[in-house]
Amino acid sequence: MADDTAEDDVLDAYSRVVSGVAEHLIPRVASLRIASRRGDSSGSGVVLTEDGHLLTNAHVVGGSEHATAEFADGTAAQARVVGVDRLSDLAVLRADRDIPDPPEYGDADHLKVGNLVVAVGNPLGLAGSVTAGVVSALGRSLPVRTGNATRMIEDVIQTDAALNPGNSGGALADGNGRVVGINTAVAGIGLGLAVPMNQTTRRIIYSLLHDGRVRRAYLGLVTTPAPLRPQLAERFDQRTALRVVEVITGSPAAQAGLRQGDLVLAIDGVPLRDAQSLQRLLFEDAISRRTEITAIRNGALVDVVAFPAELTDR
Repeated sequence: MADDTAEDDVLDAYSRVVSGVAEHLIPRVASLRIASRRGDSSGSGVVLTEDGHLLTNAHVVGGSEHATAEFADGTAAQARVVGVDRLSDLAVLRADRDIPDPPEYGDADHLKVGNLVVAVGNPLGLAGSVTAGVVSALGRSLPVRTGNATRMIEDVIQTDAALNPGNSGGALADGNGRVVGINTAVAGIGLGLAVPMNQTTRRIIYSLLHDGRVRRAYLGLVTTPAPLRPQLAERFDQRTALRVVEVITGSPAAQAGLRQGDLVLAIDGVPLRDAQSLQRLLFEDAISRRTEITAIRNGALVDVVAFPAELTDR
């Protein structure tokens, strides 16, 4: 009997958390309808600012410049697209009327595998739908198509909270109701992916709000995190670096002399421990700037100088 009571208490606590998050977020997540020459499409959007901005996925708005945002209380607003960044799969819209206040946005860098998360969106046209689950993995990569190239969104959140078409652009929240991700894709049965809310994402959103686009620097490296041998980890005070999987022919990295197999330790003295640490350094202010790259090659320390180009959609 005591065990049954304890189990009921746990389930009641879980239900209270999920219902509390749902109550807070449902009014702040809109159902988006986008009309285009290819026909109507739908998705979700999360209130971003107090002055009427909404955050959604770039693939939700596609090439359209306008959308209709419908809220849980039945009100609707026309919204225009302010900025789109296909490399992060994020887009910002601006409503033409007052909309609900934004929710609190958290930091996905504080998430751990197993944390409770709640997804709120409008899957299959069913407004205000809520699913719950856990963070099932962190640091995933998601391929996106930009122009004629396929690039990767790094550090994507994987969750087992059920996602369906129409959830894209909706909120992924922690147990305190803070939005820690924007749902972006259904990865398979029982798996969903979300763009994380973190320092890099906030910089992207700021650029979309103020400039309508994001300018990035380009080195031409494909990398993966790799552990350092204990002696090197102690020497450089970091456990991991970025192993170069591929150097794009003719790229700034190739011109600088970086090679496949190099372990990149730092850029301009800033340690590189994961893909996100590299992304943080490759924004507008790095374009054409002299950049010192420290790497290990065959056990020896190598320093090279690169001049990042501007990343284009070609």
